[in-house]
Amino acid sequence: MSILTIVLLPFIAAVLPILVEPSGRTRSAWAAGAVAVAAFGIVLSYAPAAFDGQVVVERVSWVPSLGLDLAFRIDGLSFLFAFLITGIGILIVLYARYYLSARDSMGRFYAYLLLFMGSMLGVVLSENLLVLVLFWELTSLSSFLLIGYWSHRADARQGALMALVVTGAGGLALLGGVILLGSMVGSYELSDVFAAADTLPDHPLFVPMLLLVLLGAFTKSAQFPFHFWLPQAMAAPTPVSAYLHSATMVKAGIFLLARLFPALSADPLWVAIVASVGLITMVFAAYAAMFQTDTKALLAYSTVSHLGLITMLLGFGTELAAVAGVFHVINHCAFKASLFMAAGIVDHEAGSRDIRKLGGLYRQMPLTAALATVGAAAMAGVPLLNGFLSKEMMFHEALEFAGHSGSLVVPVLVTIGAAFSVGYSIYLVYGVFFGPPNTEADKVAHEPPRFMRLAVEVLVVLCIVVGVLPQLVVGGLLETAATATAGGPLPYYSLAIWHGFTWPLAMSGIAILGGLILFAIHRPAWSLYDRLPHLSAVRLYLAAIDGCVWMCRRFTDAVHTGSLQRAVALLVAAALVAGISAFVGNPFALGSAPPTPVDLVTWVAFAVLVLAVVGSAVMHRRRVIALILVGVAGLIVSLIFVHFSAPDLALTQLSVEVVTTILLLLALHLLPKESPVERALPRQVRDIGLAVLAGVGTAGLAWAVMTRPLDSISDYFLAESVPGGGGHNVVNVILVDFRGYDTMGEIIVLGIAAVGIHAMIVGLLAQLHGQSPPGTLPLDRRARDPHPLILVTVTRLLLPLALLVSAYIFLRGHNFPGGGFVAGLITAIAMVMQYMASGIAWTERRLRLDYRAVVAVGVAIAVVSGAGAWLSTTPFLTSDYTYIHLPIVGEFELATAMLFDLGVYVTVLGAVLLMLSDIGQVETQAPRTSLRMWSLTQEAAE
Repeated sequence: MSILTIVLLPFIAAVLPILVEPSGRTRSAWAAGAVAVAAFGIVLSYAPAAFDGQVVVERVSWVPSLGLDLAFRIDGLSFLFAFLITGIGILIVLYARYYLSARDSMGRFYAYLLLFMGSMLGVVLSENLLVLVLFWELTSLSSFLLIGYWSHRADARQGALMALVVTGAGGLALLGGVILLGSMVGSYELSDVFAAADTLPDHPLFVPMLLLVLLGAFTKSAQFPFHFWLPQAMAAPTPVSAYLHSATMVKAGIFLLARLFPALSADPLWVAIVASVGLITMVFAAYAAMFQTDTKALLAYSTVSHLGLITMLLGFGTELAAVAGVFHVINHCAFKASLFMAAGIVDHEAGSRDIRKLGGLYRQMPLTAALATVGAAAMAGVPLLNGFLSKEMMFHEALEFAGHSGSLVVPVLVTIGAAFSVGYSIYLVYGVFFGPPNTEADKVAHEPPRFMRLAVEVLVVLCIVVGVLPQLVVGGLLETAATATAGGPLPYYSLAIWHGFTWPLAMSGIAILGGLILFAIHRPAWSLYDRLPHLSAVRLYLAAIDGCVWMCRRFTDAVHTGSLQRAVALLVAAALVAGISAFVGNPFALGSAPPTPVDLVTWVAFAVLVLAVVGSAVMHRRRVIALILVGVAGLIVSLIFVHFSAPDLALTQLSVEVVTTILLLLALHLLPKESPVERALPRQVRDIGLAVLAGVGTAGLAWAVMTRPLDSISDYFLAESVPGGGGHNVVNVILVDFRGYDTMGEIIVLGIAAVGIHAMIVGLLAQLHGQSPPGTLPLDRRARDPHPLILVTVTRLLLPLALLVSAYIFLRGHNFPGGGFVAGLITAIAMVMQYMASGIAWTERRLRLDYRAVVAVGVAIAVVSGAGAWLSTTPFLTSDYTYIHLPIVGEFELATAMLFDLGVYVTVLGAVLLMLSDIGQVETQAPRTSLRMWSLTQEAAE
């Protein structure tokens, strides 16, 4: 199996839990678990190569001109993180099955979880830095969905938005840093970055690059002063907290620091910034954790503190510090995920997370109490548990750093931070399980289901086994990951649980003793804490957001007053400024090419076009006449395309004119026949001036271009249409092959526009129903014969013929005029005729489709047909074709571009029918009086 399979598997299979959810919640969990197990198995298949020190790189060409390939690598570091992401993911899937209530959508939760798993795997397995940034942003988006999973809760929505804003802003900074790094190295490949490590500090862009990269890492891993978003994200379900905020997402920033450690850590600026930020975060967050009453909030601040510890170690810049940092990554995943899940069990079975309302639970939950106690002891660094070993290594590296710097500030502060860690660990366990029982509890606590506790048991056993037999259990994994982090061979280090009486051991003893003292004086300390002034980072963030929103609203209110004319005028004025600026210092001049001869028919068509355009402007108040004149102009444009031998464009233009004219006529039928008279002279002068300037400028630019020699790429498309795209219709081959990205973007925009119109009309209907006067007759009761028999009969006879023509146009499009876009419009016209002749109720009873889903299916077909190229290791949207011989028919071409064209067809059809259906809903549901009142109100506002 390839590395790409590891990354894509969770994305592709994310829909499975949703599909199987109707057959049972357990089956949904089995589907998600099977995906996680499969990904875990593929990761394990690379263990021999990783433990041998090999670097496996796989590459799929994507956008070579930008240096953007889908390149992935597995070395010791990426193997470790992929192992943790998939391994912990399996346990989270099991735990979540019993944690989520019957009211929660199991399938949706697991779908979000798998999307996040795939995003994190993409981050840790990327060889190309641009691809890493892409998956980095996907982790922010998928975590937003997970944190806000309980969207009915305001704190969940706020926490999700806060996490998205902070980590998204950091992601933008990271993108800037990666672009600078790529320009410095001349490549975005990690292998090339590592090879250029010695020259990077001397580059003039090194400092801004480093600051941007570190900003991205610090925001993702909640380092001070960006720590505040992580505690707020605790509104998420506990499985999310256990997975995202202890084992995976917040480790993405740590991974980035470790990934770039060989290239950047030798510079003193790295040491100064990373070590300082990590140390401050460690001590501050540990102090804050001591004064939390919510179990998850306490664990959140402890997570921030431990992330600061790892960041500080990586900031020291030495190989042994990197070993200690990687070791603590492993240990932290084990004890912190187990503690989060234990806290979730307490909340689930005791009905509260407030430590003040808990206590004495060891009597009702003895097994959970034992597991949580061991996990908390590991977090505190108690001997014979895994946390003790990595913290002792941390103390050793702090002393080494002090020896080099000549200052004892770092050892003293890390000891204080470790003492706080012991203090809040004791406070957590004692307050929940061993303190005075709460006699006023609303719920009698009890042990959770057996398999809900299994994930905690597995992780706690790992804490004990690693603490007793570290070299045997994680020695090889740690060495291979630390070697990849350091970028070379490691100096000697020992994982023995006893090194004699050393200063690190003494610091551990001081930390444990200090933690006991802090717990003993916890109550008076809390009273003092309450009296001290507090500067809330959350309040500062909210104030900053409110300030930005206020500024944007003021600007928007000044620019966008609700007047369509004003908005268009600003748009045209901006375009004029941009166009005129190009001629500053470059005077306008015509070319030397002679004009094309014009015959009488062309002059007549030109005259009709001018009259239609001028007439539509002069008679714009009479809406129907103006629409007819615009349609005439569109028809003349179609004839111009025919004149210049562009039948594809002519057919498309004609189809678009028919569809848009019908839709606009239906819309205008709901509005007054005439728009109000514009009496504001300044507005008229402004509009006339902008129109004249825009018209003259566009005409002059067109004249200047067309009178110059044409150096076009048309010859390339003409030559490559058949051998490269397998089609003789060059226009269609360009749309679905050479410029497939453009077409896919256009159908996505079309789909978004249709859904946007749907949303606006839904809002309009709600508004109109709210102001409908009583006793108004619906529109369908006004006409004596709303569905004439002749029209009904003719349209039903024409429907199969129109569908046949549509199919013919679609199938011939690759070699003759036609294609998916035109075929979709023709089918839409056939359906429009049914709506017009028989009415919306009759048609939709027989055509039971959700047109929004049709649009989504069309876009999905186009995307999947493009992604299918990856199966043959070719870039996205690369098409292929072959010829087969059929009896009677003869030689027949099969092209993958036809699938893409099918997506275009379905999207166009769905978008048109969605807009038509929405207009019909307005006509049948909203009284005419209300529509007229609303229309006149809007026009008066303009």
